[in-house]
Amino acid sequence: IGALLDEEAIDGVVVTHGTDTMEETAYFLNLTVKSKKPVVLTGAMRPFTAVSADGPLNLFNAVCVAADPQARGRGVLVVMNDRIHGAHSLTKSNTTSVETFISPINGLIGTVNYGQTEYFRRPSRRHTHASSFSLSGVSGLPRVDIIYACIDMSADLIDCCAERGAAGIVIAGDGNGNMNAATVDRSAWAASQGIVVVRSSRVPTGKVGRNVEIDDEGLGFIVSDELNPPKARILLMLALLKKRRLDAFQRLFFQY
Repeated sequence: IGALLDEEAIDGVVVTHGTDTMEETAYFLNLTVKSKKPVVLTGAMRPFTAVSADGPLNLFNAVCVAADPQARGRGVLVVMNDRIHGAHSLTKSNTTSVETFISPINGLIGTVNYGQTEYFRRPSRRHTHASSFSLSGVSGLPRVDIIYACIDMSADLIDCCAERGAAGIVIAGDGNGNMNAATVDRSAWAASQGIVVVRSSRVPTGKVGRNVEIDDEGLGFIVSDELNPPKARILLMLALLKKRRLDAFQRLFFQY
């Protein structure tokens, strides 16, 4: 994608993608593509053989957005169901509905109606051309695991990640990124061993606050702020490509 966007004749790029992990790829590209030119992901919730297949119009609208000069500088976009989402905010909310993608925290970037675009805002977080992340010389990313919290989650899940070489762990926590007392203690041990522990939330909307219900400063934790667990994992994998202080990791979650 980067090589294509470097060509003067290319105005934008459309990527067709499965919807299950589209938000992860979109956010990864949002952090690593070094261009103001539009990169637009799109897909379909219904197969081409279905009644009222949504793929053809999604693809048409995605091409129109990618070719639109007004889309420049808005970061990586996802176009589905006549809506233009920013990579930072969107998430899949329904297993089968064509209206599955929502941007619950920051709202839509705009809409596109049979190729006619309207924009509401620009992303407030750093992205694409303003991103400090680079894939130059990178052949692989550090291992970061996600652990889904529940009322009686086993603290030894933290040990399993540590024993298998995880450089980072994202906790999909209860509520405001919480976990039970045993898991807090074991996560603090992992943090003391140099594993970066990020508290995110399994709740679909809202921010995870720092030092609100858990002493993040004292325990050595990072909070994901607005990022859900899959996107927190993407950011942490890229952040771990460089050696950083804990406060520098935290700043990245507030900036991106």
